[in-house]
Amino acid sequence: MESLKENQMTQNPDVAGMLRAHGILPTQQRLMIARVLFSRRQHYSADQVMNSVNDGRDRVSKATVYNTLGLFARNGLVREVIVDPTRVFYDPNTSDHHHFYNIDTGELLDIDTSDLRISDLPELPEGTVAAGVDVIIRVRAETATN
Repeated sequence: MESLKENQMTQNPDVAGMLRAHGILPTQQRLMIARVLFSRRQHYSADQVMNSVNDGRDRVSKATVYNTLGLFARNGLVREVIVDPTRVFYDPNTSDHHHFYNIDTGELLDIDTSDLRISDLPELPEGTVAAGVDVIIRVRAETATN
C-alpha cells in the first residue's frame, strides 16, 4: 500500500502542505526546491536540484539550495544518501530501503528492504540502539575479459 507521501510524489503534490506538516515554513524558494524533489520519484544531488530550480526565470542561490536541502533532511522530509565523501543525494523516499549506486553513470536506484536480508548485526556499543541500516551496493558496467 502506498503511503500518502509516495502517492503525492506520483501526482501533483501539495508541497506547501508537506512542508508545513514537517514544521517548515513554505517560502517561495523552499516551494521551488520541494517541487523539484517531489515531482517524481528520483534521487537528486544538490547541483541537480539547483540546475532544475534555476531552469526558469526565478533564481535560487547555491547556499539557499544547500541550506534548504539540509533543513528538509533534518526535518525528515528527505533522506541524505552519501555515496562517497564528494557525492550526496537527496532521496524523497524516506521509508526503509537500500540503494544500488552505479559508479559509471552516477545513478542511484532503490532496493526494497524485502530484497536484501541483513541478519546478525554486531553487538552494539553499550547504551545504544540501532537507528537503522543503510546499504549501498556499488555497481559498474561489466567489462569483457579476453
